[in-house]
Amino acid sequence: MRAIRVCYLQMLEYMRRDRMLFAACVAPVFAGVLFRFAIPPLETALTGWLESPAILSPYYALIDIFFAMLSPAMFCFVSAMVSLEEADEGITDYLFVTPLGRNGYLTARLCIPAAAAFLVTAVLLPVFRLTPRPAMDMLLLAAGGALQGVIISLLILTFSTNKLEGMAVTKLSSLTIFGAAVPFFVRNSVQYILSPLPSFWIGKAVLESKSFYLLPAFILSALWICFLIKRQKTL
Repeated sequence: MRAIRVCYLQMLEYMRRDRMLFAACVAPVFAGVLFRFAIPPLETALTGWLESPAILSPYYALIDIFFAMLSPAMFCFVSAMVSLEEADEGITDYLFVTPLGRNGYLTARLCIPAAAAFLVTAVLLPVFRLTPRPAMDMLLLAAGGALQGVIISLLILTFSTNKLEGMAVTKLSSLTIFGAAVPFFVRNSVQYILSPLPSFWIGKAVLESKSFYLLPAFILSALWICFLIKRQKTL
């Protein structure tokens, strides 16, 4: 446990020295302020200007979903960038033969950042949400977002060999969160084309107010994580 803690603290120290990574970790707070205090006034202005009863408000729930995934995506992105840097410098090979081991490294680089993102989301989502939502639903959203963050991190580590490639893969892997938008815009059976994405089921659960749709989201997340851990070579 001490080795895992030290490994995690090393990541925090690396993040402190890298302004880009530090900014990524504080970005959810600024995004939350923007969502909560800019979007409703914008909706009011747009509905008055276009003389429409609703423009953005039908998608407030979708914005909440994206916000629930933002902290995990940022935290796990930072973790992936640090892991790629350590792999490029050969540090991971050394760490794997120390008492930390591969499992300890996975815990420090994946599990702890995801848990931290879950806690941050559980605190920020009730503050910045745009739609009323039961506390349990917000916790489930935070959990789904944390799993999505782990998937993004593993996608980066699987398809990247250095930080430059990691930045490019991050943009592509982040597209997986947009599966949540499909149920909001595609109402017929065509929407199920993207059903392999966990985010699709999160969007469906929120749109239809049916929490049991989160079960396939969690199962698919576990399958994605297991598959990617076996495929990637960095960890």
